[in-house]
Amino acid sequence: MKVLVVAAHPDDEVLGCGATAARLAEEGQDVHFAILGEGITSRHGQGSDADENQMASLHQHAHAAAEKVGAKSLELYNLPDNRLDTVPLLEVVKIVEDLIERLRPEIIYTHHAGDLNVDHGVVHRAVLTATRPVTGQTVREIYAFEVPSSTEWAFQQLQPSFRPNVFVDVARTLELKIAAMECYKSEARKFPHPRSPEALRALAVRWGSVVGCAAAEAFELVRSIRLQAD
Repeated sequence: MKVLVVAAHPDDEVLGCGATAARLAEEGQDVHFAILGEGITSRHGQGSDADENQMASLHQHAHAAAEKVGAKSLELYNLPDNRLDTVPLLEVVKIVEDLIERLRPEIIYTHHAGDLNVDHGVVHRAVLTATRPVTGQTVREIYAFEVPSSTEWAFQQLQPSFRPNVFVDVARTLELKIAAMECYKSEARKFPHPRSPEALRALAVRWGSVVGCAAAEAFELVRSIRLQAD
């Protein structure tokens, strides 16, 4: 089984499904990460020179995080941070289509459409467009994940609201997610920020308590197709 995680920014892949990715990798699945946005330039004045050293460092952190959770590959793109709504959607779709053509994944994890961050919504729509269920489409399942400090900060004022209906027991791999997040030295935050280790553990415990396990990651099923064998 091949699994592709399509994220907008470095660290979204870990925040959204890092423990699930680690569990899938441990179970022998091929997990691939793709991060479409460069993740840094919105922190500077628009039009200023991008800090190449900071970007290189952030991308090194992404590789370290991918290694922590056992991802088989990581692809980094340089779409403008927090400005994906200024990029023609077709350009984003073409990136995802190319990934699907090369990797041939059966399952995709990506952003939820109702997140506060505009880039998340663009990536979600691009994934849906690139995975239109036409003959020959390899993707059979699509799951939307939550990203702490974006999904809940929409306060259900943006539609659709995140309504998880699939839960993955990650009690054994939660600490791999925490360790992967710690690779992102520039992105980690102290408690009570939602991206702090304490808050990430609390979120996993909360979802675990909802479904009767010690820790879980929550997803919203977008689409699942079961075809008959030839």
